[in-house]
Amino acid sequence: MKVLVVGAGVVGLSSAYRLARAGCEVTVLDSHRAGGAASHGNAAKIAVSECGPVPAPGVLLQGIRWLLKRDSPLALRPSLSAGFVGFLIRMARHCNEADFRHGLELLLQLADDANDLFDDYVADGLRFEMHSAGVILAFETRERFEEHSQSLDVYEQFGHTPEVLHGTAVQEHEPALSEQITHGLRFPGDRQIEPDSLTSALLRRLQELGAEVREDTAVQTMVRSTAGEVTAVVTSPGERLEADALVLAAGVWTRELSKQLGVQLPIYPGKGYSLDYRPAPVALRHSLTLEDARVAVTPLNGMVRLAGTMELGGAGDRIASARVDGIRRAAHQAFVGWDDPQGEGTPWAGMRPLTPDGLPIIGRLNTAPNAYIASGHGMLGLTLAPATAELVTTMVTGQEPVDHRLARNLSPERFRKRQGSRD
Repeated sequence: MKVLVVGAGVVGLSSAYRLARAGCEVTVLDSHRAGGAASHGNAAKIAVSECGPVPAPGVLLQGIRWLLKRDSPLALRPSLSAGFVGFLIRMARHCNEADFRHGLELLLQLADDANDLFDDYVADGLRFEMHSAGVILAFETRERFEEHSQSLDVYEQFGHTPEVLHGTAVQEHEPALSEQITHGLRFPGDRQIEPDSLTSALLRRLQELGAEVREDTAVQTMVRSTAGEVTAVVTSPGERLEADALVLAAGVWTRELSKQLGVQLPIYPGKGYSLDYRPAPVALRHSLTLEDARVAVTPLNGMVRLAGTMELGGAGDRIASARVDGIRRAAHQAFVGWDDPQGEGTPWAGMRPLTPDGLPIIGRLNTAPNAYIASGHGMLGLTLAPATAELVTTMVTGQEPVDHRLARNLSPERFRKRQGSRD
C-alpha cells in the first residue's frame, strides 16, 4: 500500500514510521524542513500529567481580562475573520467543567501508553535524548493550586497520583525554586525529550525502512477518483505522486489542505514561545511548570528550555518581545540565582494547531474514504504523537480493531455532524 503523509512534524513522522513498520510504502511531504515548525520549539515534555484541554472553565474570560496586558500568558489577537470568530465561539462553549473533564479523560486515554511507546522506539533502534526526571507543577498561590487540584481525581483514574507538596516541602524536592513557590504537585512518571533529536532519529529510521521524506515540497492539488478517493497529489515541483491512502498531519496547515477534500476543519493557530539557555543557569532535579505564569521549564543535556504563552489567533512566527520578557521574568522570580544568566539563545515562536474542543482530530474523512486527518494536538503533539501513529496505522491498514469510542470522539466527523447546530 502506497501512503502519502503530508507533514513532517513529530506527529507526521511518527505516523510515517509506524506505517512503514506495518509494511506500507511511505512518502512524507513537507513544505518546509522536517521538524522545523511547532515540533522544534515545543516544551520538550511527555506531559501526561498536563493533558488538560486548552478550553477550560474560565480560560477565555481570563484571556479577555489579560487582553491589554502585553506580557500575559494568554492572549487573544482580535480578528475580523468570520472563521476565527466562529472558532472562539465554539471554544467558549467547551469552557465548562463537564466538557473539560470529558476531554481530559480522552486525552489521558490517548496518552496512557506514551512512555511505553517511546520505549518501543528505543527498542527498535531509535536513538534520541530522553530523560525521566518527572515534573513538579509549581504554584505561587493556594487559589491556583486548589483550582488545578479539582481535576486530580481524573488523573488518578489513570494511575497518575501526584505527591502533594506544601511550604518548604517544595524546596526540599527542588532546591532551585524560590520561596515564592509555596505549593506543588509532583508527578514522578513524566519524561522529557529533546525534540530535534527525536525528529532526527525518526528520519534515520524511516530511511532504513525504505521510506522517502521530501522537504520543501508542498502539495498543490489532490487528484480524486469519481468515488472521491485521493489517487494522487501534485507537488510544488509539478510532480504527480500516486497514493492508495493519504494522511494529513500538517499541523495548522491541515485546515487549508482539507478544504481541497470538501471539509472545513476548525483548526486555528495558538502561538507559543520558547527560549533556550546553554549552559543551564540553574541545576534542576525535575522538569517544572510554573503554573501561575504558565511557563514550562525543562532541563535537557547542557541546557534549560523555557516555554510558554498562548496567543489565540497569533499566526506567523513574529516574536513579540513583551511575551519573551514575561517568560524571562517568570524564571527570574521562580528560581534562586536566576539573575541575568548567560547563554540565552534566540527566542523561538511557532504555531500550535488548536481545535475548539481541545481534542486532536484523528480519523478518516467521509468525503474522501482513503484520506485521514492527524492534527489539532495543541500543546500535546510530542506527548500524543506515538499513540496517534498507532491509531492512524490501525485505521489505514485495518489490521487491528479500533477503539470505537475513542475513534468516534476524535473523528473529524464530530465537526461535520454539528454544522448547523449550536456547536
